[in-house]
Amino acid sequence: MLRTHYCGDLTKADIGKRVRLAGWVHAVRDHGGVLFIDLRDRRGFVQLVFKDPSAAQTAKELALEYVALAEGTVASRPPGTENTEIATGQIEVSVDRVEILNRSKPAPFPVASKDIEAGEETRLKYRFIDLRRPKMTKAMRVRHEFVLAAREFLSGEGFWEIETPILTKSTPEGARDFLVPSRMSPGEFYALPQSPQIFKQMLMVSGMDRYFQIARCFRDEDLRADRQPEFTQIDLEMSFVNREDVLGTIERLIVFSFEKAFGVKIPAPFERLTYQQTMADYCSDKPDLRFREHRRRNLNALFSGTAFKVFDSAIKEGRSILSLKIPGGATAPRHQLDKSVEEAKAIGAKGLVWIKFNGKAMESPVEKYFSVQEKEALLKEHQNGDLVFICAEEPNLANRVLGELQKRWAALLGHRPQAAQAFCWITDFPLLEYRHEDKRWQATHNPFTAPREEDVPLLDSNPSQALSQQYDLVMNGVELASGSIRNHRKEFQEKLFGLMGYGPQEAKDRFGWMLEALEYGAPPHGGIALGVDRIVAMMLGEDSIREVIAFPKTQRGTCPFSGAPTPVDSKQLKEVGLKLAH
Repeated sequence: MLRTHYCGDLTKADIGKRVRLAGWVHAVRDHGGVLFIDLRDRRGFVQLVFKDPSAAQTAKELALEYVALAEGTVASRPPGTENTEIATGQIEVSVDRVEILNRSKPAPFPVASKDIEAGEETRLKYRFIDLRRPKMTKAMRVRHEFVLAAREFLSGEGFWEIETPILTKSTPEGARDFLVPSRMSPGEFYALPQSPQIFKQMLMVSGMDRYFQIARCFRDEDLRADRQPEFTQIDLEMSFVNREDVLGTIERLIVFSFEKAFGVKIPAPFERLTYQQTMADYCSDKPDLRFREHRRRNLNALFSGTAFKVFDSAIKEGRSILSLKIPGGATAPRHQLDKSVEEAKAIGAKGLVWIKFNGKAMESPVEKYFSVQEKEALLKEHQNGDLVFICAEEPNLANRVLGELQKRWAALLGHRPQAAQAFCWITDFPLLEYRHEDKRWQATHNPFTAPREEDVPLLDSNPSQALSQQYDLVMNGVELASGSIRNHRKEFQEKLFGLMGYGPQEAKDRFGWMLEALEYGAPPHGGIALGVDRIVAMMLGEDSIREVIAFPKTQRGTCPFSGAPTPVDSKQLKEVGLKLAH
């Protein structure tokens, strides 16, 4: 090995030792003719001091991001020069030999700076440099430690890590598939998996009993801060289990891996909320339980037939009137309220209503449009000092607006979260939802989710009332994992396919291989998948999962570093039997 130690691993216990270090020049300082250089590797950096004339002469050629090999003796820093902000701040290495292993052009942005002004496009184009930044190196290390901890836990629980195919069959459900043409079967295509769903269920039919995989998944969908066309999941499936068995396993996995990777102790078991409960109390199936007092309500019933045209039009157009309560917010000055209105518009809302509750009175620019009954209902629901925001938009947009306002006003008023990480399970989702445009039922989760046993008769009489055995894990208002108990009997699976509008032949064409497998003694089974990118990003306080992925795509789905996607030449297209239409 070229080196004997990592730079960031040296401590006072190494004083007097002869060491050989290798890494990148992080900083250069000349103090009165004595040259100091910080040498960095993935474990951190250490101060080198060059008192030896020969070594100092070579060191003068070093510049930022040069690759160097340094040999010398570990010593204590002189009294008064210690740096308590870094791990190696008590020591330095007195270098008597240094070698330049490679030179570097000036970096397009500073690696040593904590704050970076370079745009994301530049950072991704030079990602190999961006990843040298200590913040990014930490993200890669923590991500590794989280996945390693999950592997350790699941292996200890009797799970086997088994790989499933990347080239598979297209079964369009939800997001679009990425398609791969087959050279040996012209006109036919593989699809990259949106999840290992069918294969992991087949592993249960095979008797593998407990499976897991660090799975790469692919979805051709519109991108945003928490989505990428390719992403990573901790995917697992278990046989001979019920819902509580799966939930208990995941709780133990979270407790174990969060302490190992993030140094955070998570209390368990997690709170359970039904879908009906969370929609009633938070107007969302992803509640942020850190701020329980910030309740959301659906006010469509209250304002049905209202004289306030904005709300009346919203209801008639199928939008939702959602409210957010901010306790203690009624003392806020008008300019803060106006700022919130502008913020709502910036997110995409047409407007935002605010109401202050002071004693038995309410104050709002739109109060005059409310009926006596509407005012009485609002006053009964709220307390003195409450501030309420109301957004009348499509539910996802309204919840996004209220979610951003919740974060801003919690910070503004100093409302401290009740817990740094507030976990909960959401259960008892509707099994199906009716798509009027297609005149058919659609699975709310995936088409393989089982109904609750007591709701099976409803599939014949009233499918809209049937609840599923789906479960979602939510932390701080963000979904981290989703799963369900599966249909392991062919007749139930065929019944659901029929409700979803698949005739016998279409069901056979799309899922025949799975339906056939269910005829050969499929055991009861269930599973779940946890989003690795999202979990690591949240635990590191990052708003975008791109900050915890080594080589992510932009929001346009491009890779500035490699240039992908790129055109291919006509010969390659001809080999797979394709011809561009334009």
